[in-house]
Amino acid sequence: MTPVNGRPAVAAAAVPPELPPEAESEVDAFRRQVDDLVSKTDVLERRVNEVVDFYDGKKHGSSGRKTGGGSRGGHTRGMPDLMRQFGLIMREITSDKLAWPFLKPVDVKALQLDDYYKIISKPMDFSTIEKKMEGKDGTKYSSVREIYSDVRLIFTNAMKYNDEQNEIHLMAKALLGKFEEKWLHFLPRVESEEKRQKEDSKDVAPTNTSREASIAKLAKVTDEELNEINKQLDELRKMVVQRCRKMTTVEKRKLGAGLCHLSPDDLSKALEIVAQDNPSFETKAEEVDLDMDAQSETTLWRLKFFVREALERQANVASGKDENAKRKRDIVSALAQTASKRIKRQP
Repeated sequence: MTPVNGRPAVAAAAVPPELPPEAESEVDAFRRQVDDLVSKTDVLERRVNEVVDFYDGKKHGSSGRKTGGGSRGGHTRGMPDLMRQFGLIMREITSDKLAWPFLKPVDVKALQLDDYYKIISKPMDFSTIEKKMEGKDGTKYSSVREIYSDVRLIFTNAMKYNDEQNEIHLMAKALLGKFEEKWLHFLPRVESEEKRQKEDSKDVAPTNTSREASIAKLAKVTDEELNEINKQLDELRKMVVQRCRKMTTVEKRKLGAGLCHLSPDDLSKALEIVAQDNPSFETKAEEVDLDMDAQSETTLWRLKFFVREALERQANVASGKDENAKRKRDIVSALAQTASKRIKRQP
């Protein structure tokens, strides 16, 4: 059988689709219950978005909190500001004529210092510190104390490697004295900022913990309610099928004709309905031979309701009246598919 209009061909007579009047009241009752479930899913959708937004924020480091504006946002800028100010102290030290041997890394090969790395385990120089302050090497200082430690290491390394009478040793000792004096004047500002950050962390931590616990509880409750909605959808489906009488030959032909009028996307969904009761049914083949008489009553009535909704939707889309209705049906369809998959996975 050949495809029709680019869609899989279906073995059914071309008879205009029509639903029997006796099914109208039951369909309306079914719709009311589905509308009620859709209203519930709207609420759950907002909850899901809240949970996702929180964990997205936490993943990117914000932990669901907004910074900026208030005193706390200003405090977070305190340490970077201090680091920039400390850079001015370093500039004073490096501008001293005694600092020239410490500006760049020691050239061990050129100076033929074969034992340098045996004595100095962690070499340091001002150019390396500058790069770390700017984050050029992929590493960056997080506090002023880290910079202080590395600057001090420059001079202690020089004093450790060279004996006390060596010119480099004497230069390093003199610069270290000047640096320590400036550090003592700067230290109270560092301690004040560290104390402020510690107080802020105490204030923020309980809030974040409480917020995360609340979100975790919301996610758990939402998941339970989604599971309950899936169960209700499955029960509604079974109820509708049980109340449906056996489909007549004429109705099967009309159903087949309705399938031929579906859009490619809706036709694929209809074929998936068939495949749910018949796993061996191939929905992706170029040609699909669908024998209506071989389908179960459950499949036939599910197809009938689906075709009716799909054709009404197509008509409404053409008249521009279906935006909200389409959204509701998509939600219900997604939930129904989820319920069906869960049922299949059950032993």
